[in-house]
Amino acid sequence: MQQAKGLQALSKNFLLVLLILLTVSALFALFAQPFEEQRKSTLSEIARDINEGRVEGIVVEGNTLTVSYKDGGEAVAVKEAEEGLSQTLLNLGVTSSELRSVSLVQKEPSGLSQWIGPLTFVLLPLLFFFFIFWMMFRQAKSGIGQAFDFTKAKARLFGAEGSSKERVTFDDVAGLKEAKEEVQEVVDFLKNPDKYIKMGAKIPRGVLLVGAPGTGKTLLARAVANQAGVPFFSASGSEFIEMFVGIGSSRVRDLFQTAKKAGKSIIFIDELDAIGKQRGLGYPGGGHDEREQTLNQILTEMDGFERTATQIVIAATNMPHVLDPALLRPGRFDRRIILDLPDVNDREAILKIHARGKPLDASAELREIAERTPGFSGADLESLMNESAILAARQNKTTVSQGELLESIDKVLLGPERKSHILSKKEKEITAFHEAGHALVSASLKHTDPVRKISIISRGRAGGYTLKLPKEEKHLRSKLEFLDELAVLLGGYMAERLIFKDVTTGASNDLEHASEIARRIVKEFGMSEKLGPVVYGEREHNIFLGGSDWGEQQNYSDSVAALIDQEVARFLRGAQKVAEHILRQKRATLEKIAKVLIEKETIERGEFERLVGVKKKKGA
Repeated sequence: MQQAKGLQALSKNFLLVLLILLTVSALFALFAQPFEEQRKSTLSEIARDINEGRVEGIVVEGNTLTVSYKDGGEAVAVKEAEEGLSQTLLNLGVTSSELRSVSLVQKEPSGLSQWIGPLTFVLLPLLFFFFIFWMMFRQAKSGIGQAFDFTKAKARLFGAEGSSKERVTFDDVAGLKEAKEEVQEVVDFLKNPDKYIKMGAKIPRGVLLVGAPGTGKTLLARAVANQAGVPFFSASGSEFIEMFVGIGSSRVRDLFQTAKKAGKSIIFIDELDAIGKQRGLGYPGGGHDEREQTLNQILTEMDGFERTATQIVIAATNMPHVLDPALLRPGRFDRRIILDLPDVNDREAILKIHARGKPLDASAELREIAERTPGFSGADLESLMNESAILAARQNKTTVSQGELLESIDKVLLGPERKSHILSKKEKEITAFHEAGHALVSASLKHTDPVRKISIISRGRAGGYTLKLPKEEKHLRSKLEFLDELAVLLGGYMAERLIFKDVTTGASNDLEHASEIARRIVKEFGMSEKLGPVVYGEREHNIFLGGSDWGEQQNYSDSVAALIDQEVARFLRGAQKVAEHILRQKRATLEKIAKVLIEKETIERGEFERLVGVKKKKGA
């Protein structure tokens, strides 16, 4: 009905515009002058021009004469109706010989010729606008109102009838054991709703998948769709918002109505935070009435489900702290499933999945790769395997070896090698001692992770790097671990001061990271003896996006702020003394590591441990 009204309004407006344009065209055609106006002449002037031999021909049409001159010009004259042209010219003194040299053509007068110009001006616009109207009408009719479908949801439909090549099952989702158990229960709800209804249980109306980017939220939702064998409507949160007010809520209504018509179905909304931010708060990116109207419509639709309804909403976000509380209450998103970063066993299983179809060499050890990639998400591991295959193909190899896998870890972590970034001899020496300082301090302390690799090859924005990776996953960190980490970060800075009696800008990132850790020790973790177990500062903290904050509101006095600064400086000075003591005590080893780095540019774990003469740390 809405489309029919829209089409009727379009037709009415179009005809009005067409009528106006035709009127303007007709007036222009009637009153417009020719582009080149012909010269008017008298019969006496024409007779004179004939005697002078300038006239080439005369066309007679009724009483109108069109005279063509030999120089290309034309003139128009009118003769008397009763007399013939030849006799008239002879009477005006034209000689017979000159008259015979002129071509005389007699045409029957036609009334149509004077209307050809005006009709051309009228008919051409008329035909053009009728063609445009016909095309628009045809498109609107054949496309079922495509010109007005911006209120329709742009959801993509997936289901059991989808291509088998694109089917994703729970076997394709490695790790996430608890999450898979939760969503498999949702699948059972859809397949066998009666057994739950008989027990008086309500089917969950919404499932919220929460996790860091790349942890498999969308992949898990696709697996649910294929395992359940029901229509699966997928849309991104940003697709609901347009420049027109009211479009978002219209699309939400259309999406839920379509899902209800399909019967048992799943609605998946990716990036829910795009439309689900808390109302009334000025988060970065801003909230406006259109987004809030869209959110209100989602709340209404989810609350409007009947008890026996068999539609489930699954949503995914990596910013759960910005969502409106009304979305998270029971009756809407009843279940919140946390998707953590994979541990070492899960990473190995994910690597095996992404290794399918890639010819691995006998030397490839996926377990070692899993151990060297803590903190990698599933998407990172997929990228790692893809980069290793690309690297092997670039080198014209037939298999992917361990070398390509290890190289891909560095590429995913830090970016590709900057081969064009060539260091001078002095810069290379400074970088070598800087990285050797990090590695030596780390190897000399008890509460640090083992050094896996040292390199002075530029990658990304780093001139060199020291890779320290734990073998076992850590979920808690102690104060002693933080203090040792501060000493390691300042190891490169102190190595430069010790060897070159100067420091460079290469330590700026280390100092920034160390300052951040020291401030969090004091303000967030309550590890300062002077200030005690108190958290200072109120913030909207996002635990999923690398610890970024929206900003901090100071809830302490200026005197306490001064004490915080003193404690931060104290921790950093203590770490500086520890690093300086180790490097002075082991200066010969520092120089030995730096010399090997300058020669080879890269030192792996085994060679490094031989250089420093340390035993493997417990659990390493």
